[in-house]
Amino acid sequence: MISVKNISKTFKLYQSPSDRLKEIILHRSYHRVFQALNNVSFEVKQGETLGIIGENGAGKSTILKILTGILMPDRGSVNIDGKITGLLELGTGFNAEFSGLDNIFHNATYLGLSRNDIEKKLDEIIEFTELHEFINEPIKTYSSGMVMRLAFSVAIHADPNAFVVDEALSVGDAYFQQKCMQKIKAFKNNGGSIIFVSHDSNAVKILCDEAILLEGGNVVQQADPETIINTYNFLIAKRSKGEDIRYQGDDTSSGYGNYMVRIDDVSLQDENNNPSEILISGRPAKIVIRLAGEETIDDLTVGIGIRDKFGQDIYGTNSFHLKKKICIKKGQILLIEYYFKEFNVGPGKYTVSVALHTGDTHVNECFHWLDKSVAFEVVAGGDDIFIGFVRLKPDFHIKSETGNKDD
Repeated sequence: MISVKNISKTFKLYQSPSDRLKEIILHRSYHRVFQALNNVSFEVKQGETLGIIGENGAGKSTILKILTGILMPDRGSVNIDGKITGLLELGTGFNAEFSGLDNIFHNATYLGLSRNDIEKKLDEIIEFTELHEFINEPIKTYSSGMVMRLAFSVAIHADPNAFVVDEALSVGDAYFQQKCMQKIKAFKNNGGSIIFVSHDSNAVKILCDEAILLEGGNVVQQADPETIINTYNFLIAKRSKGEDIRYQGDDTSSGYGNYMVRIDDVSLQDENNNPSEILISGRPAKIVIRLAGEETIDDLTVGIGIRDKFGQDIYGTNSFHLKKKICIKKGQILLIEYYFKEFNVGPGKYTVSVALHTGDTHVNECFHWLDKSVAFEVVAGGDDIFIGFVRLKPDFHIKSETGNKDD
């Protein structure tokens, strides 16, 4: 288990290196104090994953450096049952002049493995990296993705009880990222505790049991991952346009914006244009959004996002990307319809979120964002049975080796 209680960390920031020397000699202050963390507390139990999100400078990396012993907190306590390793800033603990093989021995030693332990795990570490032909080359010749492979493999094979992952994982190719995610899930299933820092909202929703939102070194909120991601989106919108953004929420849905245009209602209609919370995969369907203009807006964007039961975004679009211009006058009511000739979504439970803003994203100016505005279920149709999120309709052919079709 990881237990962090009321940790705080400040840094002295100097305009130039010479200011440090002047401060020592003249006994005068030539620095300003930056509060990286302020009374941060959380716990991660055995077999649980905690996500940490926030904008750049919020304090995420500082927490990870304190957890891994690179930094010491000014105040507060950190208790970890067992060994903690992880993937922090790319290349940490590596020597660019050494070969990949030498760096395995050096880095694993820093993580507490004996030489005998390293030799026993060496083949497994190298096999996971898939860098066999490059393992004896100096890592200064490696790409960033190759360095990430090496760093992750060493850290995860060092028998940790807890594991921390920073954005360094994002530099890998899609194949190796999936391989790392599978390894992290297996580590969690075996009782390992994980701290996961990422800007990938879907990854946080899938991997994490709980999440915290940091802003300016403070914990703004601690809750389930989807709630935290929604609040994070709200804070981004608020920062972009100032204090005119207001937050409103309840147990089932949450919304925010300056409400110059308001979402009055969101509903679903089946293939017969009847209101329904049950849709058939592959059949026609509509999402109908009722808008009320509190002010006249000449450049309105209406967007939708569909999420699965885990909060993953499986589909999203908006009128800006569809090149549809929308104007609404003060006091006017508009009905916006998203019509799907074939609603090619896999069977399961979903929610629809709706956003009103200008331009391509809600960061420009957010009028109203409503999460989980309506919930629905998709059931299988009578044909084209499949699993997954997306219903594709491929042409299927059988050919002999001569190239002739047999069907």
